[in-house]
Amino acid sequence: MKVVHTIKELKTILGEHRKQGNKIAFVPTMGFLHEGHMSLIDHAKAAAPIVVMSIFVNPTQFGPGEDFERYPRNLERDCQLAADRGVAVLFVPDVAEMYPDKPKTNISVSNITSRLCGASRPGHFDGVATVVSKLFHIVQPDLACFGLKDAQQVAVIQQMVQDLNFPVEIIPCPIIREQDGLALSSRNVYLNTEERKQAVVLSQALAQIDLKFLSENTPKEVTRKVTELIESKPLANIDYVELLSFPSLEPINQFEDVTAVIVAVAVRFGNTRLIDNKIIKK
Repeated sequence: MKVVHTIKELKTILGEHRKQGNKIAFVPTMGFLHEGHMSLIDHAKAAAPIVVMSIFVNPTQFGPGEDFERYPRNLERDCQLAADRGVAVLFVPDVAEMYPDKPKTNISVSNITSRLCGASRPGHFDGVATVVSKLFHIVQPDLACFGLKDAQQVAVIQQMVQDLNFPVEIIPCPIIREQDGLALSSRNVYLNTEERKQAVVLSQALAQIDLKFLSENTPKEVTRKVTELIESKPLANIDYVELLSFPSLEPINQFEDVTAVIVAVAVRFGNTRLIDNKIIKK
């Protein structure tokens, strides 16, 4: 595996692969890799012979008071995990490489960013869309893999790719969970023992939802029942519990009106904000 830190070097390496006719798959991350990221590499390897992974903690998607400075980082461990899993090129730029000057251009995806995490983290998805756009231009992948744990992010990236005609296939990949059901996240390391124990309620609340459950309850009843279960844990502080159409992320009055719904939750345990979701297709 080659580890590169500059855009120029990355473009040179990938240019050689393109001359050889190799298809390139891309896995953008913020590092502190776990099995969820490893699953993205597996999906990428199944689709293309060359897998490029980026590790970049993007400051423009963190708001004031959020955890940019304390976001977990362990580059040496990440490099070993990526190499062992079959990444061909690991791109690790610093902030100055990605933003040599204060940017005056911003990508903003409307509507689907106004709910869920977009409502409580203003500007977050502008930062996400802008940095992913930059990375797509730099890497020029044939396809890119994103985890559905952040399903809103997937919807935003898919919309951006469609609207701006990026020649990139977006591959949404399933949520990977701990044995007890907790969705894997780099932020799980922030949880203390009791918070970690209670956080399992998120997956437990979502596990009850299936087509039968949806058919027997109104959208309001679904969100109320999920909320009540989560609130049964004293350390849980709910940011949102929402049921929306997917991927348009619009409110729904009747399940008959849509072909897929998402039940999405964001909950704080102490200072740690966790997200999870379940997508149900008819």
